[in-house]
Amino acid sequence: MTAVARKQLPLRPAGPDTVDALLAWYDEERRDLPWRVAPGKRADPYRVWLSEIMLQQTTVKAVIPFYARFLARWPTIKALAAAPLDDVLAAWAGLGYYSRARNLHKCAIAVVEDFGGKFPSTIAELQKLPGIGPYTANAIAAIAFGESATPVDGNVERVVARLFAVRQSLPAAKTELKRLAATLTPERRAGDFAQAMMDLGAGICTPRRPSCLVCPVQQDCAAAAHGIAEQLPMRLERAERPQRVGFAFVALREDGCVLVRKRAEAGLLGGMLEVPSTAWGDLLPPAKEALRSAPLRADWWAVPGTVVHVFTHFRLELIVYRALVPADATLTFWAEPERCQWVARRDLHAAALPSVMRKVIGHALKEN
Repeated sequence: MTAVARKQLPLRPAGPDTVDALLAWYDEERRDLPWRVAPGKRADPYRVWLSEIMLQQTTVKAVIPFYARFLARWPTIKALAAAPLDDVLAAWAGLGYYSRARNLHKCAIAVVEDFGGKFPSTIAELQKLPGIGPYTANAIAAIAFGESATPVDGNVERVVARLFAVRQSLPAAKTELKRLAATLTPERRAGDFAQAMMDLGAGICTPRRPSCLVCPVQQDCAAAAHGIAEQLPMRLERAERPQRVGFAFVALREDGCVLVRKRAEAGLLGGMLEVPSTAWGDLLPPAKEALRSAPLRADWWAVPGTVVHVFTHFRLELIVYRALVPADATLTFWAEPERCQWVARRDLHAAALPSVMRKVIGHALKEN
């Protein structure tokens, strides 16, 4: 259905009429997403939970193929709970924010062991589970169980800030935005309303150039009435992202295997595989010093260019060294051999390698 442009009508404060208008729009314009069910059908809590965890800090477009592969491999929460963590991490590789995958596995085990494989329906009980915070608990309660709950993500924050013309800057405004969002949450169809707010924010009430003329709740929007929709929500200016640097060592064995190492379970990229590297710091150590910590004694060659990867809190730049080594090559003390393994190049696609390490390996082997 094609949206129809509307004239700016006299402002009608956001309230029950806003809810009715938005639900009517959602019934006609809702996005067709693989984790959504047909109108009137009961959503599967497992699928709702899986999609909500994957969608944290990640776009819908990026999530859809991962979601489909996860469901095909682990169609139930019992199947996921029984899976080895390394398999889950490998399937998650490329989706980022890897603590989500570890908590996903922990949560599946907790639901099976503590709740007989069925998700609890209350916000309080849901929040006790690993990896489930206030937003996700509210989303599951509303969408899967029909509770009158109010999930507030970035899209909903933006819609609410504009509906009520909240001029306080984020993140300080979060508490007020949650309070205002709760005033709109209906007793019935709370899950549909939550998803309608998300769809509105994703497709019409966008961060830049919101499509106010086709918005189903334009009449209820104080920001639109005052011509300030694009300015809201206001945000404090972000500090510049710090930079870290380091050296990475890609060892290719004569039989075509690549040396990788498992990272510690705690911390950034915990439990994932990595290419052995120096510490990531503010200053780059001299190359001779860095080479002393290489995982093997070999003729290391500096690959032209660098690999850049942007994490949430810092920008990483790596200089990559490459070496071809014999099949009987011995690892050094610095390699931490107990955490290392050789993986055939043909199997790297299925390994638990985060995006930054795939970049490093691709950069090092592009000429081989």
